[in-house]
Amino acid sequence: MYRMLSIAAALAFTATTAAAQTGATPASAATRPPATATARTALVEFEMMTWPEVKAAIASGKTTALFYTGGTEQRGPQNVNGGHTLMGREIARRIALELGNAIAMPVLPYTPNQASAELPGTIGLTPDLLGAILERLADQAIQTGFTNVVLMGDHGGGQPKIYAEVAKKLDDRYRPQGIRVVYCNDVYIKAGADFDKSLADRGLPASSHAGIPDTSTMLYLGGDKGWVRQELIKTAIGDPMPKPGERPERKINNGITGDARLSSAAFGKIVVDMKVEYAVKQIQQLLGSSATANQR
Repeated sequence: MYRMLSIAAALAFTATTAAAQTGATPASAATRPPATATARTALVEFEMMTWPEVKAAIASGKTTALFYTGGTEQRGPQNVNGGHTLMGREIARRIALELGNAIAMPVLPYTPNQASAELPGTIGLTPDLLGAILERLADQAIQTGFTNVVLMGDHGGGQPKIYAEVAKKLDDRYRPQGIRVVYCNDVYIKAGADFDKSLADRGLPASSHAGIPDTSTMLYLGGDKGWVRQELIKTAIGDPMPKPGERPERKINNGITGDARLSSAAFGKIVVDMKVEYAVKQIQQLLGSSATANQR
């Protein structure tokens, strides 16, 4: 089960951020994602496989297709617009590895959102379009030979309504044939809420869009890949977090909601670990699976 951070660890994360602000690399060897040959050569990403490899994988028991949506969206001055998709691809890959019986399908880079010339980083779909796309993709996966399809996403737009409705519609259609289509929401909603609570419990500033969770995850997974403009973290403070039921105030209007200045790769590792753990547990519960093979 996810272990909460100690106060000492939280102070260490702050020190890590301070290093990032002075130009040092924020991710130490201990907090960077593993880069072993085994982790990178395991074939669990559909787009990186050949058709004979897909066929062989399905025949060997990898019959669960993971559809993880990302998004193209401004993420404050410090984070690249493709963050949802970049994070989603790596998180889906790790979930597939942990499940042992799954393949991560290509991450959809567009989800419900609205473009803006004032903050030009967002390209979005309508909810109806996303629903139609998810339905088509799930149907295609089933025709390919997968007997389980899991829908999940890194972007808040459309969750849970669109994903849940599509999953139910297709599950009702295919379940008599022994085929399941399910929606995994813990990877985004539960993991996000629990991490936010852990920050609040330590008196750390609340944030949402482009805040500590987003920026930290991008530092951890792509701090050395150009995902984050690390020199801007020291000024990554945006509009105040609204209270429940209130509309957000647009005072600074830089794409950040809350305070992202204490973001760190260490925090990002915790977010990613939680997302993977929560997703694997819920998917196994939804599908009645006991497969826990770890191929990393």
